[in-house]
Amino acid sequence: MAVNKDEILDAISKMTLLEVMELVSDMEKKFGVTAAAPVAVAAAPGAGAAAAAPAEEQTEFTVVLKDAGPNWVYSWAPWVTQVRTLEALRKLGWEDDYIAWGHLEAEAELARLKDGKFYVVNSNALFQEKQPIHQEIEVAAKQAGSKYPAQTMTEGWIGGMAIEAALKAAGAAADRAKLRSAMETLQIDTKGLRGGPIVWTQNNHFRTQLYYRVYKWDGSKIARVQDWKNYSVK
Repeated sequence: MAVNKDEILDAISKMTLLEVMELVSDMEKKFGVTAAAPVAVAAAPGAGAAAAAPAEEQTEFTVVLKDAGPNWVYSWAPWVTQVRTLEALRKLGWEDDYIAWGHLEAEAELARLKDGKFYVVNSNALFQEKQPIHQEIEVAAKQAGSKYPAQTMTEGWIGGMAIEAALKAAGAAADRAKLRSAMETLQIDTKGLRGGPIVWTQNNHFRTQLYYRVYKWDGSKIARVQDWKNYSVK
C-alpha cells in the first residue's frame, strides 16, 4: 500500500539521530546519491517544499526553516553553509538537534561553538583522540612550517598514504602496468585515521568500506556519540 509524504515525515520524526543517519546512507545507495553532489539543508518534520540554497547571512532561509517547526535538521553542504545556518537558527531561538557533515574545520568549530545539540558525522578520527598518527602529522606540519592547522591535513595525509602504498606495491622498477596492477589489490593501513583500512579493487579505486564516527560537544570537551559504523560500497 502506498504511503503519502506526511506519513513518511511522521515516521522519520520518530527515529533517533543514528537511525536517521543510517536511513540517509541507505537512500544514497538506493538512489545513487553521493557526497560529492550539492546538497542543501533538510529538516523534519513538516519541512514542506525544499528551500533554495541559503544566502550568506542565512536570514530568509533560516526563518523559513525555523517556521517549519523541525525537531532536528540534517545538513550536508559546504562547511560555511552548515555553520552559518546553525548559528542563524540559534539566533532565532531554535534549540533542537542539528546534524552536519564533518569537514576539515569540524574539530575546531565544535570547540568554538560549544553547542551540545550540534552533531558532526566524521569519516576521520579527530585529533583529540591523540593517536600516534595524529602526533606524526603535527610534527610534520611543524617541521614544514605550515601555516595551516594539522587538524585540517588528515585527508591529504591519507592521500599520501595511498600513493606510498601503491608505489611500494609496484616495486622499484615500476612502470604504468605494474602500478595499475598494484592499485587493483591495494590495502592501505590508515593507522587509526579511519575506522579501518582503505581497500582498492580492480573496479574500485575509492574504497570498499565507508566508516563514520559521530561527535558532539559534551559540556567541556568533544565527545563521541557513536563509534565507527561501517557501510559496504557496492
